[in-house]
Amino acid sequence: MTTSLKFIYFDLGKVLVDFTVERMCRQMAEVAQTTPEEIHRVLFSNGLEQRYERGLISTEEFYEQVCQEIGRRVDFKRMAQAAADIFTWKPESAALAVHLRQAGYRLGILSNTSPLHWEHCLSRYCVLRETFGVYALSYRVGHLKPAPEIYQAATELAGCAPEEIFFVDDHVPNVQGARSAGLDAVQYTGPADLAHQLRQRGCRFNY
Repeated sequence: MTTSLKFIYFDLGKVLVDFTVERMCRQMAEVAQTTPEEIHRVLFSNGLEQRYERGLISTEEFYEQVCQEIGRRVDFKRMAQAAADIFTWKPESAALAVHLRQAGYRLGILSNTSPLHWEHCLSRYCVLRETFGVYALSYRVGHLKPAPEIYQAATELAGCAPEEIFFVDDHVPNVQGARSAGLDAVQYTGPADLAHQLRQRGCRFNY
C-alpha cells in the first residue's frame, strides 16, 4: 500500500510518553492531605479535567476549583508539580520519530492535554521541541479527541488534505474519529508495528 503521505501526527500520551491517572491523583492527594479517591472525584466526576484540557479554564482557575472542592488552599507550585510530574519517556517511539524527521518527513503532535502537562513535557523532553513542528493540542483548539473539530484543526495546522495525513494514537475511538475525518489513522501497539505501518505506506527511513 502506498499513499501520498505528507504529514505524520503522533499522539503524546501512551505513544511518546507514558503516564497514569493514578499517579497524578496520588501525588496531588499527598500535597492536599486527602485521598487519591477524593482527588479523582474532584477531577473527573464533574468534568473539571475535561474543561481544563479543552482550554475552557486557565491553570489558575483549575487550581482554584480544586482548592474549593477539597475545602482547603494548598501551595500552588507544589500542587502544579504534583499534577504535572507524572510522565516517563518512551525512547523507542521517540527514536522512530527522530528518524522520520531526519528522513525529511513533517511531524506534529495531536493530543488531548492540558497546559500543565504540555508545558511540563515540552520543558523536560527536548525531542518534542526539536523533532515536531506542529502542535494540535486540545486546550489550544478547544476540542477533545475524538470530536471531529480537533481533526479539522489539526488538518488546517498541517496545511495538508486529510488523506495526506497519517495519525497514530493508542485509543481506538480516537483512531476511529480520525478516520471519520478523512485521516489515515492506526492504533499504536508498539514502535515496530508503527514502523511497519509507515513502510507499508511508502515511507523510507532508518529505524
